[in-house]
Amino acid sequence: MRTPRTYAWAAFAILLLALPFYLDRFWLQAGLFAMAAAIAAIGLNLLTGATGQLSMGHAFFLAVGAYSYCVLAADPVTENGHTLTGFGLPGWIAVVLAVGISGIAGGLFSPIAGRLRGAYLGIATLALIFIGQHVLFNASNLTGGFNGRSVPPLSLFGITFDDSQTLVGGIPFESAEKLWYVALAALLFCAFFARGVLRGRPGRAMNAIRDHRIAAGVMGVPVARYRASVFVLSSMYAGGAGVLLALVFQRTVPEYFGMILSLEFLAMIVIGGLGSVRGAVIGAAFVSLLPQLLTRYSESLPLVTAPGTGAGGIAPGEASRYLYGAAVVAVVLFLPGGLSRLRFPNLRSIRSTRTPRKGSK
Repeated sequence: MRTPRTYAWAAFAILLLALPFYLDRFWLQAGLFAMAAAIAAIGLNLLTGATGQLSMGHAFFLAVGAYSYCVLAADPVTENGHTLTGFGLPGWIAVVLAVGISGIAGGLFSPIAGRLRGAYLGIATLALIFIGQHVLFNASNLTGGFNGRSVPPLSLFGITFDDSQTLVGGIPFESAEKLWYVALAALLFCAFFARGVLRGRPGRAMNAIRDHRIAAGVMGVPVARYRASVFVLSSMYAGGAGVLLALVFQRTVPEYFGMILSLEFLAMIVIGGLGSVRGAVIGAAFVSLLPQLLTRYSESLPLVTAPGTGAGGIAPGEASRYLYGAAVVAVVLFLPGGLSRLRFPNLRSIRSTRTPRKGSK
């Protein structure tokens, strides 16, 4: 266990635990967004990378998770002229039920996912985006319409994850600092669960379906059942990520859960590496943090202007899409395995020069 790699992972874990004590709110929210995106990207990688099922409707299931949590956890209230439905359930119950509802939504679509593949499934899932956008904009009693609805804070173990200050070591912890550890625990659980799935018998069956579905069926793999099951699991991952995004942003807006978000998730798994949990995390960090960095340092970067100024440059959001679009092309051409396939020198293979002993030749 005493290897440089083990020490590196231990140092990285300590760093993640210590970051809320030193980073400001901007960087904490960027990290929270990256962790939520990583959870959703892991679910999509199970479906697309490991099983070979193209999905263009991942954003739909994020919306299901986010709005289900809002409806279940909030109390009935009137906002922007709309009487919003709410059941006032405890936060942790609302989270579990929201993930379950996302899985049910995926289960309703799973018969189609079990029988379609490739571009046909991609077009079918794309329809979910248009259906979802129509429902989100028009079901005002549930979603709040165009302006969205506020997100009730999560309460867990007597801790309310809102902007009320809680002193920890003399440092005020607000919603971003508190949610950091919840998001980190959720990401670790989702990553290890997906890794166990991929390394076990289900993972081998999923890879067989991806590589050659007919041969997999001949070997006894129930192809349609596996495709449907992975689609449900991927939907639950997306629902959990949607709940976390809602808690971070503290308001859900229908416009956010559109086709562009689904395309960004596809870019994440391609850049990071298809079929890899580590690749999904790396790709999610790259795609989700890049717009934040460009926005933060827009005044110092050439050809990039601050958002909303229109000073003759490119907006950070557009510039980020150009950059990770170019990254997708570069990965496909020069690194088909994604960024997760990059290999660095192994510290164990670097041996220090030793002084030869006396009497040795």
